[in-house]
Amino acid sequence: MANYSSSNPNYNYETTKTKELENKEELIIQSLGKDKQLLLERLISELQLRKYSKETIKKYTNVITGFLISQKTPKEFLAQNLNTSRSNIRGIYFALKFFYNFALNKKFEEKIPLVKQKTKLPEILSKEELEKMFKETKNIKHRAILYLLYYAGLRLLEVINLKWEDIDYPREIIHLKITKGGNERIIFLHKKIIEILTDLGKKKEGHIFISERGHKYNKRTIEMIVKTVSKKAGINKRVTPHTLRHCFATHLLEAGADIRYIQQLLGHKNLQTTQIYTHIANRDINKLANLL
Repeated sequence: MANYSSSNPNYNYETTKTKELENKEELIIQSLGKDKQLLLERLISELQLRKYSKETIKKYTNVITGFLISQKTPKEFLAQNLNTSRSNIRGIYFALKFFYNFALNKKFEEKIPLVKQKTKLPEILSKEELEKMFKETKNIKHRAILYLLYYAGLRLLEVINLKWEDIDYPREIIHLKITKGGNERIIFLHKKIIEILTDLGKKKEGHIFISERGHKYNKRTIEMIVKTVSKKAGINKRVTPHTLRHCFATHLLEAGADIRYIQQLLGHKNLQTTQIYTHIANRDINKLANLL
């Protein structure tokens, strides 16, 4: 039997954990019976046909698996999840809606069972705070991650999946092929990103951010990098990788960039998603007025 411990050079905690979860999910799906398994296969096929991301396909499959096991109506299934977060309920709702519309070919009649809540605006760092973080990041690879999150506004998973062949130095662009919405996206390279990637070393292929053991970075690793650096910089705010993406959008808006241009850079399908940054910018303007 293999020694699955941290002392084993071939052991990877994240890979092993993922495989264990996949095995459990497979057993659950097998317990559904053939008819329900076919429905799940149809769901996945329809999602792939519409170019949904792997992460969304996994989320929707997990939701519908739970729904089929529960033997509840959509209304009952939504009701039992009301104590979870608003974003989680929305995710469940849209998974059910897609399942009914495209896998069952039925009209989905339910409405999202939500009481209107006040939108909590994301935390934003000042340019001075960001500069402190960059200065505290001595590891060049870690600083490259921060630069991509802030100067390119990339999502965490986009950084993780970024490959050397996605960087077009002559045209000074990043060609994102794996995105949340499943659509490819072009990002213009900031000069600081060009400089740091050049220092990091140009390669022909493969993921940019890999561990010493040859595995690409995972979410937890990058979250810890950002958290550790923000603490070292003396920032008393909750800083996550997504915070830097929020800063990217907000600072562009404050600099006079058009909201639709920012929408394209962020890869938002809906302009309403991007418009939250107008509220953040207005909030900061109000703070300045109160200093008089």
